[in-house]
Amino acid sequence: MRYLMLVTLLWAFSFSLIGEFLAGRVDPWFSVLVRIALALMVMLPWLRPRRLSLSSSLVLMAIGACQLGVMYGFYYHSFEYLSVAEVLLFTVMTPVYVTLWYDLLHGRFSPWYLLTAAIAVAGAAVIKYASVNADFLLGFAVVQGANLCFAIGQASYKWWMEKQSQTLPQHQVFALFYVGALLVALPAYLMLGNSDRLPQSLTQWGILLWLGVVASGLGYFLWNRGACQVDAGALAIMNNLLVPAGLLVNLVLWQHNLQWGRLMVGGGLILGSLWLNEAWVKPRVEAARAMALARSAGQG
Repeated sequence: MRYLMLVTLLWAFSFSLIGEFLAGRVDPWFSVLVRIALALMVMLPWLRPRRLSLSSSLVLMAIGACQLGVMYGFYYHSFEYLSVAEVLLFTVMTPVYVTLWYDLLHGRFSPWYLLTAAIAVAGAAVIKYASVNADFLLGFAVVQGANLCFAIGQASYKWWMEKQSQTLPQHQVFALFYVGALLVALPAYLMLGNSDRLPQSLTQWGILLWLGVVASGLGYFLWNRGACQVDAGALAIMNNLLVPAGLLVNLVLWQHNLQWGRLMVGGGLILGSLWLNEAWVKPRVEAARAMALARSAGQG
């Protein structure tokens, strides 16, 4: 859980940095390309490709292409239509996608995990309501595309790692995750990017450097590693802690209007759903699955 908490703090700043300094100024696909290329450089020195078979390497690259490459394409373009607060608000569906996709990979359905994820969604929705504008539906659809890709990627990585040897050092193979993302970002920029919208200031270049090296290079490795250490319900809920954290950063640093009452109520619901998952849901789901395995073994 500590990895997920740490990355949540890192990513809370990313929304505002992108929305305040890059959106509408720097070409989205260029930002995506630079961020992924820098992240790859961070993990590349530790890469030991012989740790994985060719098929496993391709799976890891495909996960990176989805969770990072395609997701970033949606995510960065969403700021062209929405404010930082709206982007944050519209990420509330991610926990539901995480839970449902993880269960699908295991060929099962865990309604209790879905309940805790739904409570977290309600908490995030309480925090802020943004009025509908001309770009509302398009912006919402773009953010949902990012949510789906991010959820599918992290749940797939967790599922994939559960099938690997416990001795597999994740830091020695994770660069392949960024290779897969780069295979999406590079051709996308070459085909769709606008070279007239490159960074124009040291501040913009510095933000891209921070986002690439720290938020992506370290952030995604630690997030996916943390995802392997918690159950699907806790992973789903941690996705929504980004909403109050991101809104707080946006308010404190850029003094945007925010209703503190909604923030406290919504944040309380999210934290409450995390407590409910850890204290009540997780033990019951694990006990039910253990009982089912015992019955299956007895019948065998």
